[in-house]
Amino acid sequence: MPHATSKTERPPHTTPTFVTDPKKIERLYDEFKRANANLVPPNGEVRQMPGSLYSFLAELIEILKEKKSVMIVRNQANVTTVEAASTLGVSRQFLVNLLEKGEIPFHMVGTHRRIYAQDVFQYKARRDSQRHETIRDLAQAEARGGLYGRTPISVDGD
Repeated sequence: MPHATSKTERPPHTTPTFVTDPKKIERLYDEFKRANANLVPPNGEVRQMPGSLYSFLAELIEILKEKKSVMIVRNQANVTTVEAASTLGVSRQFLVNLLEKGEIPFHMVGTHRRIYAQDVFQYKARRDSQRHETIRDLAQAEARGGLYGRTPISVDGD
């Protein structure tokens, strides 16, 4: 049976292994799709992997094969303002301003702001969707105005 940790006991620290070689990722994906994967806990007792976990891992490897990044976050994970700002690609102060305006929900832990990761990702999805809509609207307006695809006139008079 796999080792379970209590809430007070921390699992041993391990350094993450990153597979970046596209050939290794392709080979891993092919082997994973071909084989029936099993779980082998520390005691060596082989157990069949649940279908839902197998599907998740297959999708994860497929995403890696496409050279996309992946972040796995525990449900209801708290992130700091620095971590949230980094995820959104903004400064910490800009993020704090968003929090204070109510754009992203947060809660206090002592004197520190904490944000649920899911709220950061929901904000990011809304923001990205609004950006795509704005770009699409601008492109459509340029196309309607006959400007799309035209060469700009030089300011220097050339």
